[in-house]
Amino acid sequence: MSETPSPSEQQDDAEAEVEGFKEDLGPFVVAAETTRMPMVFTDAKQANNAIIFANDSFISLIGYQRDEILGQDFNFVLASATDTAPLATIKAEFEEGSCRGAEICCRRKDGSTFWADVFISPVQDESGDTVQHFASFVDLTRHKEEQARSETLIDELNDRVRNMLAAVQSIVSQAFRKNVDPMATREFIALRIAALSRSHDLLAHGNWGRAGLRDIVDNALQPFNVGGDRSRRYEVTGDDIRLPPRRALALGIALHELVLNAVTHGALSNDSGSIMVSWTKEPKPSGDRLILVWREKDGPSVTPASKKGFGSRVVEDGLAHELEATVHLHYPKDGVICTIDMAAPRDDRGE
Repeated sequence: MSETPSPSEQQDDAEAEVEGFKEDLGPFVVAAETTRMPMVFTDAKQANNAIIFANDSFISLIGYQRDEILGQDFNFVLASATDTAPLATIKAEFEEGSCRGAEICCRRKDGSTFWADVFISPVQDESGDTVQHFASFVDLTRHKEEQARSETLIDELNDRVRNMLAAVQSIVSQAFRKNVDPMATREFIALRIAALSRSHDLLAHGNWGRAGLRDIVDNALQPFNVGGDRSRRYEVTGDDIRLPPRRALALGIALHELVLNAVTHGALSNDSGSIMVSWTKEPKPSGDRLILVWREKDGPSVTPASKKGFGSRVVEDGLAHELEATVHLHYPKDGVICTIDMAAPRDDRGE
């Protein structure tokens, strides 16, 4: 009975196979060794397609030393040795020699994984028999990362579109519920959709990553600064804290309602009123809080409405829901005061 070769003997055999292989193919092997494309050759005479050559690019890609690769089954590069799908794919590539390529998930020595497009071609001798297989790898890591990012962006876009359409539906529904003349209804809808659009534009310019609180406030006030001295009648103070899209959008719409009320009934409806918007971070045992205060003064005498209007519901109920905030609207005679108490962003990314 013949004895099974020891690991060292198997390695010696593999190295001898490589040397013979280099001598047979000469310049082609030299070219394969120096190319930047990861490549291996396997022994077609062995059922497991043992690797008999690996170039430097493949070694760099997979992280093993050359002596750890030579003599290994080709399937050792796979991320899973038990997953039947990639095993069947590789088997078909070797048997058919189609050169179509196959996407497989590979595992590096450090345990990390990467995706590669693998192209397997037969190497034949003078009689036409396949004696080796030549496999080249195209690293798909960057492609897969971009694909994942694209899918995430599409999901986020779909979510934003749904939210925007829900907001538009709410605006239109409220406009017709008020049962006023068509021109007033049209203006009601147009103003609020324009505010929604400006908030989306602000976020789009920041690639939907985050928006500065100062920009959100200025964006809400911007339509009412043209053609007068109103731009000198408001003051904004506070460090420029950055907020994620959902918060920025909700706060922008609420601030628009406060501005619109100030222009129609409050501090910006006369020649002497002014607005101060300020915010501070306050440390709390349960986490920092962001306190934003909208304060009007020197406007017409304020009288609280007997019934909540659209703007009040957006500010109080909408922010309470979207920001998990506590919102208080006060109506001293000198002008409206709105205090918004919400969780402060935990870091500069606005999360």
